[in-house]
Amino acid sequence: MEIFPAIDLKNGNCVRLVQGDYNKETIYFNNPVEVAKKWNDKGATNLHVVDLDGAAEGLPVNIKIIEDIIKNIPDVNVQVGGGIRTNNTVQQLVNAGVKRVIIGTKAVKNPEWVEELCGLFPGQIAISIDLKNGFIATQGWLETEGVKGITFAKEMQKHKPCAMIVTDISKDGMLKGPNLDLMKEFKAEVGTPVIASGGVTSIEDIENLKEIDVYGAIIGKSLYDNMIDLSDAIKICKN
Repeated sequence: MEIFPAIDLKNGNCVRLVQGDYNKETIYFNNPVEVAKKWNDKGATNLHVVDLDGAAEGLPVNIKIIEDIIKNIPDVNVQVGGGIRTNNTVQQLVNAGVKRVIIGTKAVKNPEWVEELCGLFPGQIAISIDLKNGFIATQGWLETEGVKGITFAKEMQKHKPCAMIVTDISKDGMLKGPNLDLMKEFKAEVGTPVIASGGVTSIEDIENLKEIDVYGAIIGKSLYDNMIDLSDAIKICKN
């Protein structure tokens, strides 16, 4: 299983939100590039970067920071989401060295676009499946669609994305563990590799997700609050 330290960008800072609430923000660092280097020094070979400003506004805002992260740690696989709505934006991120581009809101609004992107950028398009009470949330988690997450996932896998990032928003930033039943359901029902997100708080959580055999796990607040040692987490996943 792969570990993805999360770097959430807002107003040029590295922040964490609680349940996606933009009014519940904690600023951890004002230099995201240094944070990326820190996780790389602890053994990270992957990073999960979210442009929160972009997710809210509907277009990327922090591409320059993302480019700087990749220039400074070129050996790390960076996946990026937040406000990605056009082919040009995807191309810009791929040109910058982003390994996996995450499509969220527009995948729900325009599934045909996902099919197009997966054809243009094979192996580089991931789908973000953000859930509130089992239903898809969009626009930076600010709106809820009347679409069940597992139904949407089964439709999306027809287009052959490289991964699905599944987030239970109720768990995000709460430090109470991930929704293991949800991850088991996605693992059983969807053939696309699943990356678990939301609530990963302890080494035990990582062991449980590894047992489910998801492809990866995103770790955010628990890393920044020193509840999980990244080096230990990576060792467990490699053993």
